[in-house]
Amino acid sequence: MGTLNGKVAIVSGAGRGIGRAVALKLAAEGARVVVNDRDEAPAVETAMEIRAAGGEAELCVGSVTDADFGERFVGAAVDRFGALDIIVNNAGYTWDNVIQKMTDEQFQAIMDVHVMAPFRILRAASEHFRAWAKAEAKDGREVFRKVVNVSSVVGLGGNPGQVNYATAKAGMVGMTKTLAREWGRYKVNVNCVAFGFIRTRMTAPIGSAADGGEMRKAGVQPALLETLERDMIPLGRLGTPEEAAGGVYLFCTPESNYISGQVVTVGGGITF
Repeated sequence: MGTLNGKVAIVSGAGRGIGRAVALKLAAEGARVVVNDRDEAPAVETAMEIRAAGGEAELCVGSVTDADFGERFVGAAVDRFGALDIIVNNAGYTWDNVIQKMTDEQFQAIMDVHVMAPFRILRAASEHFRAWAKAEAKDGREVFRKVVNVSSVVGLGGNPGQVNYATAKAGMVGMTKTLAREWGRYKVNVNCVAFGFIRTRMTAPIGSAADGGEMRKAGVQPALLETLERDMIPLGRLGTPEEAAGGVYLFCTPESNYISGQVVTVGGGITF
């Protein structure tokens, strides 16, 4: 019996990296998981791994930036499993440039994926949460649900060349704190994890096979990675996706039922 046995979770961007690790962790603890990725193949792979381990998974393939995605994502959980207990807003990417070279398209694209998409997902869940909470209160039951929004240390302290990403990730902090106030009466804990530097495609050395080679290029200069590990991260290394997932999981457990509106940095001790 896992700590999340019987719960239903939706995890955006769960086909790769941190999102995949989160989906697998929640499933391992007993949650039934709706897996999202914009690409079908990695989403299917994550879902198959959950099922192979004896868990339950549903797919919701597509871009979180689609106007109807929030309703589809929430609906996938409610239609398949009849409930929704955990929302993890994880999907995202970076598209960097200094401000004088950054286009409107670059800025808006990052705002859309990191702010607008979570907003639409949470808005889609709101009426379900309200109705369920009222019914539970009428029955004299206290049922807690969880929202974990993903931010970044960049959203807390800024970073040159990432005005779009830093602005969006700072926005997730404001969204978290506001919804913690709005949804407390519905017994919904809304918290935020601000990741430091985790070993994913976004932090792979630029020019390596792992950086993806995409137009919106991920990756970090190798010299910067060395400096981070030597001088900036007290634990002396980048984190793993599984360690990042552990930070999300903490906010999904019953032990966090009296914690809401908080931002926790998961970054090996890094501070800004």
